Amino acid sequence: ERKGMIGNIYSMGLALQALEASRDFYAPQDWDCAQAFAVVTNHTFELPMAIAQVLPALVGMSYLDAATLNCGAPMDLCPSLGTHRVPTGIMSPPGASQTPRESQDITVHYSITNNLQGIPWHYSISVTVPGVSTLLEVLERAEEMDPENFSFKTEQTSWGPFVVSIHGLAGSDNDRTYWQFLSSGKPLDQGVGTYKPHSGEHIQAIFSTY
Repeated sequence: ERKGMIGNIYSMGLALQALEASRDFYAPQDWDCAQAFAVVTNHTFELPMAIAQVLPALVGMSYLDAATLNCGAPMDLCPSLGTHRVPTGIMSPPGASQTPRESQDITVHYSITNNLQGIPWHYSISVTVPGVSTLLEVLERAEEMDPENFSFKTEQTSWGPFVVSIHGLAGSDNDRTYWQFLSSGKPLDQGVGTYKPHSGEHIQAIFSTY
């Protein structure tokens, strides 16, 4: 149903490592490796943590062996799979040259909703940003346009910026609350620092519990 996605794009590295390590202990299914690897090979990883977790499964090596891998050399078939190649450009280290940004602007519809604490509220805004902007840039543009309603705070993590507060309302470990980002009602599979909305997309930030 999810076409190989296990959790989200950030959890795929550990999921593939687990699949490879336990392949002798479960009955193989079509999606176990082929579909999961297709998800990874069709995504360009930019975060060092994500690259570090996905690399061992992709090249069929341990962390120690993968440390000596020559990423510029042609790759043979992955030894542990025998059916998957590591495509050039799947991993993009920080500072590496990227595909030029599209010059055409896009419009993204962004809304924030709180139905959990205090008096419920909901605000919506449409922002125009350069093509291939990240969701973080959409949030920044919304704050520039209407700081009273769309202010937000982030904390830097090894997985990139994490939104901890919107409109003065912060998530809490004690209350098990956080800001969840969705598109068309479905949770995003990336964080705000790497997710790139498309023109006309509706991004929702909903104060939720876990």
